[in-house]
Amino acid sequence: MFQKLSPFLFFLSFLLNPVFSQLDELFSQGFDHARSNMSVCDGAQIEDNGILRLTNNSLRLKGHAFYSNQMQFKSSITGKAFSFSTAFAFAIVPEYPKLGGHGFAFTISPSKDLPGSLPSQYLGLLNASNIAVVFIILVMGIAFYLVRKIKNADVIEEWEFDVGPHRFSYQELKKATRGFRDKELLGFGGFGKVYKGTLPNSNTQVAVKRISRESKQGVREFTSEIASIGRLRHRNLVQLLGWCRRRGDLLLVYDFMPNGSLDKYLFDNPKTILNWEQRFNIIKGVASGLLYLHEGWEQTVIHRDIKAGNVLLDSELNGRLGDFGLAKLYERGTNPSTTRVVGTLGYLAPELTRTGKPTTSSDVFAFGALLLEVVCGRRPIEPKAMPEELILVDWVWEKWKNGAILDVVDPRLNDEFDELEAVVVLKLGLMCSNNLPNVRPTMRQVVRYLEGEVSLPEVVAAPDAYDGKKSEGGNGGEFEDYVHSYPSSTNFDKFTTWSCGADYGDIDIEAGSTSFRSPSHRNEGR
Repeated sequence: MFQKLSPFLFFLSFLLNPVFSQLDELFSQGFDHARSNMSVCDGAQIEDNGILRLTNNSLRLKGHAFYSNQMQFKSSITGKAFSFSTAFAFAIVPEYPKLGGHGFAFTISPSKDLPGSLPSQYLGLLNASNIAVVFIILVMGIAFYLVRKIKNADVIEEWEFDVGPHRFSYQELKKATRGFRDKELLGFGGFGKVYKGTLPNSNTQVAVKRISRESKQGVREFTSEIASIGRLRHRNLVQLLGWCRRRGDLLLVYDFMPNGSLDKYLFDNPKTILNWEQRFNIIKGVASGLLYLHEGWEQTVIHRDIKAGNVLLDSELNGRLGDFGLAKLYERGTNPSTTRVVGTLGYLAPELTRTGKPTTSSDVFAFGALLLEVVCGRRPIEPKAMPEELILVDWVWEKWKNGAILDVVDPRLNDEFDELEAVVVLKLGLMCSNNLPNVRPTMRQVVRYLEGEVSLPEVVAAPDAYDGKKSEGGNGGEFEDYVHSYPSSTNFDKFTTWSCGADYGDIDIEAGSTSFRSPSHRNEGR
């Protein structure tokens, strides 16, 4: 045993120089065979048994031992730093065993020379002049860590205790989405981005909606969404699993829908074409979910942004309503107080531009647009279409008047669809798209029509019919009391109201004897 033994000071230096090739592994049992690769100085030496001794029993002695060859720590291709690990066995024999020793340090240094370094408490790395700097840096580092920890902590306000679903920690969602990296991005909209994630504890796949800090109404929509759907349960609604709020970051966690949104299967040359059975099932599912929002819960929930992009498809291609960021919740039987017009062009009911007050009827209007685009495979407003086909509802109405309604069915179905079901959906789409809110059916009526529980009315009013005078042959008497002042003379009005100058149609689809195709599209074999 040494009478006096300063702390062992053990330094392996991987000198940073990109011209040297990188070593994958440096492994040695003892240092006997590493003499030629080790550079030792001061009190350090390699003994005969292969043990590297950094100091002896001399007082205030330091010892350095460096690996001689330089190692590359950055990729010459990507410029990213390599990760590494080190492991070794060591022993410290202090002068007074119960007091311990100062210790030793492992370091990475660009040079083997450490001028001015001192032993003992300076560990052969520092000296009296720079220890103060290290101390200041250490204090600043601790302070920065504490401030950042407090700043990033989840702050729970009183109202948050009343929100029903599970509250996730921010770190849990950050880990689930791998730091919200772009590779996990599923999509984005006006209120932020949606990421795919996997919850670490359960390996459950989820969709995490991160509301944008730039969204002026972000917090408002966020709290509305939580309040609206936190306790809603329906097979045709995208289930909210939980949420998180951390300073400006607002996050919602949903069930992951592996087949994405419906619009990807309808527009812009989709890779997969939905058959008629799948489309009709999606329509009925969305109708059922919307009926639940309007009538099936303790309060009425108005979605306000029904469109193909907000209909998500699960693993079995069932339609589920999602994105309740614009949902408006109010007590059944009372009037909503909002005056902001929100939604998507082509789905906005015309009365919203005048009143700014969403209702269940304005949801029905948007659902009518959805019905038509699912059958036709086209957007409500199609800028690339011919002038007469620019506004989808106008085009469908013209075909309805001319007795050729099936001409509007998506040609990608190759005539493989149920004609009666298609006519029901198209007729119902026209009824829901009426400019007059009180003429549109309720969602309960819509569901009953789709399920075949009741027959649709024989007469369909023109979408822009304001009074009974637009009827031919006296079929419009039921509309005599309608009063509507919304203009329809400009192109802008045409875009926002889907107006057209057509008359009522009087085709009875239930009779089964009328052809709904133009002569050029009739198929005698059907």
